Amino acid sequence: MSLTSIGHRVLIGILFVGLLTGTTLAQPAPPATTPAGPAPWRAQEAVRAPRWLRFGVEHRVRYENLDDDFRSAATGDVSAFSLRTLVSGEIGPETLAVGAEMIDSRAYASDRAILNTTIVDATDLLQGYVAYRPKNLLQEGDALNVKLGRITIDLGSRRLVARNDFRNTINAFTGGDVQWRSAGGHVARVFLVAPVGRLPTDQESLEDNEVKADKENFDAILWSLTYTSPTLFAGAQIDAYVIGFDEDDDEEFPSTNRRLFTPGVRVMRASQPGHFGGQVEAMGQVGESRATTAADDDNDLDHRAFSVHVSGGYRTQTAWTPRAVLQFDYASGDDDPDDDSNERFDTLFGARRFEFGPTGFYGAFARSNIISPGLRIEVTPHSTVDAFAAYRPFWLASKQDAWTTSALRDPEGDSGRFLGHQIEGRIRWQIFPRNVAVDVGAAHLIRGGFAEDAPKAKDDAATFLYGALTLTI
Repeated sequence: MSLTSIGHRVLIGILFVGLLTGTTLAQPAPPATTPAGPAPWRAQEAVRAPRWLRFGVEHRVRYENLDDDFRSAATGDVSAFSLRTLVSGEIGPETLAVGAEMIDSRAYASDRAILNTTIVDATDLLQGYVAYRPKNLLQEGDALNVKLGRITIDLGSRRLVARNDFRNTINAFTGGDVQWRSAGGHVARVFLVAPVGRLPTDQESLEDNEVKADKENFDAILWSLTYTSPTLFAGAQIDAYVIGFDEDDDEEFPSTNRRLFTPGVRVMRASQPGHFGGQVEAMGQVGESRATTAADDDNDLDHRAFSVHVSGGYRTQTAWTPRAVLQFDYASGDDDPDDDSNERFDTLFGARRFEFGPTGFYGAFARSNIISPGLRIEVTPHSTVDAFAAYRPFWLASKQDAWTTSALRDPEGDSGRFLGHQIEGRIRWQIFPRNVAVDVGAAHLIRGGFAEDAPKAKDDAATFLYGALTLTI
């Protein structure tokens, strides 16, 4: 029996479980005053671990199927099982503790799958750190959080630096991260880290899920200064930040020798039933970069790029608390491949699933060289179930630059700008809240003019389906 047929049976099984409980899922969400229910089961509580010992395990298995892969190098349909296991623990009082987290990310894929280190990272140290978390240090009610060692980072909106969630592997860094929160809710943060390169990188080793220790890339440095305000006017908050990234070529980790300075600001208001919520984020980018990762490419280009995100929506107070959200994203592209400048926005270490669709073996769009409005409808049919449907058309910001995730490019600009229409949906069910969860989703990409006419482009629409089961204890 083929991997595709096995996977389809697993996906159908996950959907069938949801149908069996359809009468439960159709109930309206309980009022906000209803208790959230029993606390999730945790292994450390079951074994009555002492307070100085904290640990947990998360395991996710996901089946993915991509028909008519849109990438220029694709050879056909792709199906795969991806597995991710996270084992974490801390020893010591919460004020001063030593922690570690192991990751095991594997894929068992069809022969046509092109694997990379965003999918496979078999048995490695994701985090290993010392944490210092005193309170009332500078003023009554403040809190300091210091982490030193190998760590993961979620920064602000997660558009530029993130701990990956949907993706099978997770970004890690080595260095220091310091956050201070005042009694009034002001937050200041600074970090200085080196990215951790995931190994191995060759296709044969990835197909075998070969275990090889990840390695710090000390030829690259990432830093940030960030300030987040407390709630200000009309329930809004402000994020302001500066991110720096400086890298050189490394034998194991080829680079475009980026020396980038990315300032940004975000104004946000949380979504509440009966109220409008949304955010605006503007990100500039200046510095130097190169056009390729080739070792003999020593031409430094002036880097000047820009990105903006705008979204706003209203959540009703009716049953299922539906929310309609309008979105718009712009990320600049390189206007001329032959000049001495690069205008393509670099998303650094950001996440994208929450705005541009599933990643994994799909990942059709990223925050580089795109223009995209969008509409998203979210519902909560039950306290344990949430779902959404979304539609987004995509254009190239620069028709001479690449559709970056597909490696398709028309340097002459004769293929136009329109990439196509993406329709997406997901339903997520917490069978046992924060213990067992099912996540089923799909994305369908109808190709536009550029995606059909660019050199090495294909004709057929791409369809991606996935079903995931996550256990947390």
